[in-house]
Amino acid sequence: MADHSKQDDLETAILRTKPRPNRLLVEDAINEDNSVVSLSQPKMDELQLFRGDTVLIKGKRRKETVCIVLSDDTVSNEKIRINRCVRNNLRVRLGDIVRLVKYSCPHHSHMHVLDT
Repeated sequence: MADHSKQDDLETAILRTKPRPNRLLVEDAINEDNSVVSLSQPKMDELQLFRGDTVLIKGKRRKETVCIVLSDDTVSNEKIRINRCVRNNLRVRLGDIVRLVKYSCPHHSHMHVLDT
């Protein structure tokens, strides 16, 4: 009986979705700061991020940008709030999926995200 359930697990393994906590839906930002993105506190805990950490956001067509992450209680766990300027740099729209990676910027004191 155990062999039968193990065989079923192997057959349906490709159909199961993998957990991807760093893939988030884009939502419009409330603040107008070009270098800040907002996440919920449980999502920041899951990704092991702290307030003020720098993150690398990967968008469409190999576009990337670096932003500072802040916590926001009004954002749901599967969404990220990104400013319009940053969305244009990433070539994403509202409702698209972006990937978030913790990024260490050595020797930085200020960060400006410019419109391209």
